[in-house]
Amino acid sequence: MTPPASLLRVLQVTRPCFTKHSFETFCHLAAGMVAQTGRRTVTGMLTGAGLSRLWPHRRAHAFFSWASWDPDRLGLRLARAVVEALLPVDAPVPVVIDDTLLHRAGKKVFGVLWAHEGSGRGKDKLGFGNTWVICAVVVRLQFLTKQIALPVAARLWRGKGTASRTDLALEMAHDLAALFPDRTLHVAGGAAYHSGKVADLPGTVTFTTRLSRNAALFEPTPPRTNKRGRPRKRGAALGSLTTIAKAANWCLTVVERYGRTEFVWITELECLWCGAFRDLPVRLVLVRDPDSTNPYDLALIGTDHINTADGLVERYGTRRPIEPVLERMRGDLGVGQARNRPRRAVERTVPFGLAVYTIVVLWYTAHGHHPADITARLCGKS
Repeated sequence: MTPPASLLRVLQVTRPCFTKHSFETFCHLAAGMVAQTGRRTVTGMLTGAGLSRLWPHRRAHAFFSWASWDPDRLGLRLARAVVEALLPVDAPVPVVIDDTLLHRAGKKVFGVLWAHEGSGRGKDKLGFGNTWVICAVVVRLQFLTKQIALPVAARLWRGKGTASRTDLALEMAHDLAALFPDRTLHVAGGAAYHSGKVADLPGTVTFTTRLSRNAALFEPTPPRTNKRGRPRKRGAALGSLTTIAKAANWCLTVVERYGRTEFVWITELECLWCGAFRDLPVRLVLVRDPDSTNPYDLALIGTDHINTADGLVERYGTRRPIEPVLERMRGDLGVGQARNRPRRAVERTVPFGLAVYTIVVLWYTAHGHHPADITARLCGKS
């Protein structure tokens, strides 16, 4: 089966990442993963491409286990294609970070472990499999009313004693900052993503995350007194978030988040979060719903001191689009259904599936979308 010419034009973006032989295999496996209606295993991709009786199956397996290509380089090529095609020139690049667990079975599968699973059953919400930290660029497409997240990088977390999930996320942020040195990157992550290494990010990168309730905040570093002894690195303790919220001056603001326009109360404060961000000056933003009786409903911390507080709230809201992506990549595209076990194969198969997801969106945006299609579907026409 020959992949459509329009799809091949999109796939050409990734051509420098492969040898001639590997690129041909990549194109057919990507098309087979999209066309397959059954299980998206490695041989299932070959069946979807119509090549299960023409190619030896070892060719498809070898593409993941020992062929010469780098999933990180593939992700960066797609990131450049996404930013150049779907974001305005010189506009900031919104990036979201999240992690997900893909179930696997068998002790010989590389990198499997018991880890937290948000949708898991039981009190501890644990699942057994591979935990992936995923980095995505958030864009707004002309035919959608809400923003969408397009995965551009993924790293396998291997448990305690190895690089943490935050470290992996920051590594991907560094790679994107080097790819776009002239653009500002606004990175948003969940409450688990905070580290003193955020201070090592380039000046073009801002980082926004949710603040834990027991965070110890302090006033900014006081000026030097020219007295003997080591100067103070932090000011007085600010107390709990509840104490800060009760003493704050609130402002009613309109924000756009989660696809809705809402009125919320907002207050902000310059401070230090020494336990997580070391001596890096950060910005605390507290959010409260108009009908809420709580002192605050959401606490954010960020390194952006230029944009407005409501802008930080809206930026954190861009995390929401990555959640349906994690659902669709399992259900619609079958990412994680491959049953390979060697290290290189495990570390490549999921980034390959995420790359295919991004390629399909780029393909439809460039060559498949027509306003009449959506109109016909909404009207119930075939």
